[in-house]
Amino acid sequence: MNQNNNGNKPNRNRGAFGVLSIVIWALIITVMMNMAFSSLKTSNTQVVPYSTFRQWVEEDKVAAVKMESNRFTFTLTDPEDTTGLSPIGKSYVVAPINDEGLIPLLEEHGVEYGTELVEESSYLMNLLLSYVVPMLLMVGLMIVLFRFMSNKMGGAGGIGGVGKANAKVYVEKKTGVTFADVAGQDEAKESLEEIIDFLHNPGKYTEIGAKLPKGALLVGSPGTGKTLLAKAVAGEANVPFFSISGSDFVEMFVGVGASRVRDLFKEAAKMAPCIIFIDEIDTIGKSRDASKFGGNDEREQTLNQLLAELDGFDPTKGVIVLAATNRPEVLDKALLRPGRFDRRITVDRPNLAGRLATLQVHTRNIRLAEDVDLNKIAQATAGAVGADLANLVNEAALRAVRHGRRAVNQHDLLTSFELVIAGSEKKGTVLTEKEKKLIAYHEVGHALVAAKQKDAEPVTKITIVPHTQGALGYTMQTPEEEKFLMTKEDLYTEIRTLLGGRCAEELIFGTQTSGASNDIERATDLARKLVTMFGMSDKFGPMGLATLQNQYLDGGYGLTCAQETAAQVDKEIADIIAACHQEAREILEQNRADLDAVAGYLLQKETITGQEMMAILKGEDPAAVDNYGLNPTPQPTPLIPPQPPVPPQPPAEG
Repeated sequence: MNQNNNGNKPNRNRGAFGVLSIVIWALIITVMMNMAFSSLKTSNTQVVPYSTFRQWVEEDKVAAVKMESNRFTFTLTDPEDTTGLSPIGKSYVVAPINDEGLIPLLEEHGVEYGTELVEESSYLMNLLLSYVVPMLLMVGLMIVLFRFMSNKMGGAGGIGGVGKANAKVYVEKKTGVTFADVAGQDEAKESLEEIIDFLHNPGKYTEIGAKLPKGALLVGSPGTGKTLLAKAVAGEANVPFFSISGSDFVEMFVGVGASRVRDLFKEAAKMAPCIIFIDEIDTIGKSRDASKFGGNDEREQTLNQLLAELDGFDPTKGVIVLAATNRPEVLDKALLRPGRFDRRITVDRPNLAGRLATLQVHTRNIRLAEDVDLNKIAQATAGAVGADLANLVNEAALRAVRHGRRAVNQHDLLTSFELVIAGSEKKGTVLTEKEKKLIAYHEVGHALVAAKQKDAEPVTKITIVPHTQGALGYTMQTPEEEKFLMTKEDLYTEIRTLLGGRCAEELIFGTQTSGASNDIERATDLARKLVTMFGMSDKFGPMGLATLQNQYLDGGYGLTCAQETAAQVDKEIADIIAACHQEAREILEQNRADLDAVAGYLLQKETITGQEMMAILKGEDPAAVDNYGLNPTPQPTPLIPPQPPVPPQPPAEG
């Protein structure tokens, strides 16, 4: 008991000192305000000499005089008539002197005079209203202000509570998420299942002398499900889940982040076994560089404290640290070493089977029509992550409701996929006939060059309808099978396809438009990677001239060669693009009749499928073709009939 009392004394002393300081500050402010009001009050009066006062009395200009021990305050019968003086207000003040003839003089000229009767109760009330009440109001306002600042700055620790961790606000006893809610990440789930088994059965591991991994780092592109996986681990293990972002540790005050790290691990130790999840750990875990950070940098101190906590806690208590990041290349080496984050788990984009499983998870609670084929939707959405697929399914459900259907059909799913990648149609945009023709030949140029090349991705849709994400039209290609490697021929094929639109403009109209800007940008990027990163250039051979910087974000890269070599790289890229441009133009020149036929059909319908285009190239009728299970002329579906109103329920008894 004595130890507890002694331990609480500093807190009580700090609390008493805080209240006393608030009272003192309130008293100082109250006194200053009263002095300001007093000076303001006296500023409306004018001091005149006593001789002037007697003269005005003799001239019948004074109306009344209030006599006090230290001053006489009087008013004039005509405030403007002050014989040359500039009146500030209606009251005038004169310093009293011993003048026995003043009273007879005032009576002679009919001036009212006297003193104000001040009772003791009135004096106390005046003191109360002038000092006590304002001071109490000031104390209350300051306490409310400090509490508001404390809540805004993170809790009740330190000055304004800035040293308290926010993680306990997000602690969940049960996350409600299990591995059944995570699909397409079988390898990541296998790596995490051992951690769950250790939390459930620690005895069989400690018996052989094995130790629980202290932490696991989840690495992957945005939307792949890193946070969902961490919640699923806590849900499967049925342990509390502490969730906090790396940015929550960073404040404007130096040392606050370190304090929050200590508080987080302290709270987690009380609820062990549990899982701590730090999202976006690259916010505080960046590599310590002497050229960027100083010894007192807030992020560096926070990182040092995190490293110390990861070394300090006992893994046998069952506290596991999971972290997620999109930029593992910027993390400090000390953070990644074994003993801190023992495992690095890559949460990659799902393959075909993973996308199918993810679609099945997200459509569990969605009413689907009989024509829905999730296999074809998974095949059409190559490269999509779990968040994209979840958004696709939700948009399809919303579209079905907008069109008055009770179930989601195949057309809804495919249209929603296009909505995600290209935006919704801009129905208000009116194009001229010349612009429509230009766009049609441009898009058919892409599609025809792809169709006439070996191993190119098949075209699934061509449209000249403008969309909200800036595209006046687009050509959609989807792979027939999952590919994880690209050969040199595949890259050249892709560059030719991208340049097919510009070639069609030049061939048919003899001009160039700005609509090819994105195609040229992507073709140049592919050619640059072919030369600098993939080592496929005939001139440089297998030589690395660039390094990948943001693998899981934008895939940016930087050159690692001399300026002279960089100039030669640019020339090699220009030669590759020029060669591919010439080859794409030759393909269109050799198939000019097919180009005109497909473009004419596209101008009539504005949107056609890849199968319709292939039917035209084969000389067949482009009708009743299949596009990932989608009938090009969807059958009309009846609207949802109006539902009868639900009668009101009687109130529950009791």
